[in-house]
Amino acid sequence: MPITESHFPDAIEGPNRCGQALLQIGINMMALPGGRHLDSMPLPGQRLHLMQVDSVQRWMEDLKLMTECECMCVLQAKPISLEEDAQGDLILAGGPSLGDPLQLLLKRGWVISTELRRIGQKLAQDRWARVHSMSVRLTCHARSMVSEYSTGSRSSSQEMGQIEKLLMEKCSELSAVTERCLQVENEHVLKSMKACVSDTLSTLGQHFSQLLELALTREVQALVRKIDASDNIYTTESTTGNLFSLTQEGAALCRIIAKEGGVVALFKVCRQDSFRCLYPQALRTLASICCVEEGVHQLEKVDGVLCLADILTDDSHSEATRAEAAAVVAQVTSPHLPFTQHLSSFLESMEEIVTALVKLCQEASSGEVFLLASAALANITFFDTMACEMLLQLNAIRVLLEACSDKQRVDTPYTRDQIVTILANMSVLEQCASDIIQENGVQLIMGMLSEKPRSGTPAEVAACERVQQKAAVTLARLSRDPEVAREAVRLSCMSRLIELCRSPSERNSSDAVLVACLAALRRLAGVCPEGLQDSDFQQLVQPRLVDSFLLCSNMEESFV
Repeated sequence: MPITESHFPDAIEGPNRCGQALLQIGINMMALPGGRHLDSMPLPGQRLHLMQVDSVQRWMEDLKLMTECECMCVLQAKPISLEEDAQGDLILAGGPSLGDPLQLLLKRGWVISTELRRIGQKLAQDRWARVHSMSVRLTCHARSMVSEYSTGSRSSSQEMGQIEKLLMEKCSELSAVTERCLQVENEHVLKSMKACVSDTLSTLGQHFSQLLELALTREVQALVRKIDASDNIYTTESTTGNLFSLTQEGAALCRIIAKEGGVVALFKVCRQDSFRCLYPQALRTLASICCVEEGVHQLEKVDGVLCLADILTDDSHSEATRAEAAAVVAQVTSPHLPFTQHLSSFLESMEEIVTALVKLCQEASSGEVFLLASAALANITFFDTMACEMLLQLNAIRVLLEACSDKQRVDTPYTRDQIVTILANMSVLEQCASDIIQENGVQLIMGMLSEKPRSGTPAEVAACERVQQKAAVTLARLSRDPEVAREAVRLSCMSRLIELCRSPSERNSSDAVLVACLAALRRLAGVCPEGLQDSDFQQLVQPRLVDSFLLCSNMEESFV
């Protein structure tokens, strides 16, 4: 379960907060000699009353204001180790604070899964002292998880009780066997015991996973029942928010939510007018759940596509609501998920959805709304070829190319990636070429060949590579039309393609961009060969494509 360290601010900052609190008490204690704060000094009339107070209670009150100089010195002078293990101990030492059972479970689950991984690493390095100490600590965490969840949740089932017992037995077994390993010096005996420890650790991990899944399933069931039964807008909003937070923990939890009826409950919310203000939150949660196959299947069972089409085509809904509906459409039509290709119910509503998405692109008030709508359109063009013909009839090329000059809507390579994906898929249609020329599209595609990242982050660099690759593919397909090819040559597209082929830094050393540029260059050279120098023709056009690819992929930056 991918829970990051950001989920544990208290665990990371706990020791520092403790030190600051103690230091503050120490400063306050300096107000009066004898170690007593001014506020705790009794007035004359109060003295008799205070003497009658129970001595233990009095000691407990005074304890809040007392401090030991030695303890303060140790806390402030304690070194912070640079060793990885010591840093891990500090993070793991601050356990979850009191809260709802679900958050306690997630936090403790992350701690235990981290411990299991680290024990495996230390076992591979034969660091038996660390393996044993971490095994003892693992046992404590497992016991705490069982105790915390039993205390804060509803009554435990018989199945959970059995797995809890098996888990604790394996934890004790692991601690005992690793302790024995510390006393063994014979390498052959230690090697056989290492296999035993590894098996115990593996079985312990399985029991932990089973227990965690059962506990999370119970919590998800409770949330889904709460959404399903609630007619209170505030309760539904809070519960839906909790469900959305769970979807961010990974695919495993999304599967549990889908199996336990989360998709059904959320679409029930989206079909009630009294919950209209909650539609964006519910749809955002649905988009996250539908990253797994179980979520998409549940969506189809409850006619979710029809509900999405109704929302997208209803102008009375807010732009935010329609944008989140577009996000769900983008998710369930993603070409990267093989199970979405069998969404038969989508074809029945595809024309309505495509029309609504083009309109949303045209009227989008922000880059985020445009990105969601265009991403949905891009995925639909992969989903079914009829979508491209629909987009032509709806003048989508004009809408998309006009948006490219609007920085409010199109201002990132991620958005341009969606636009050029749609153009690349539409360019297989003959009529597309005339529309592209009419809207000055060749020049915009030429500009996409020069896409550069601003921040240099891996995600943005990858997006820029995709834009360059798809722009070259679009150009190659459109250049079947001689008029497009001549326009591309007039705009010096061939020079830019040659530069991308010969200079790895221009394409971020991307092989995909190189292949697409070579293909586009060869298509243009077939129409206008006079635009190439002899050396370019002999190296980039005349040889086989694979030979030109190998030549360019091995080129150095300097060609002196």
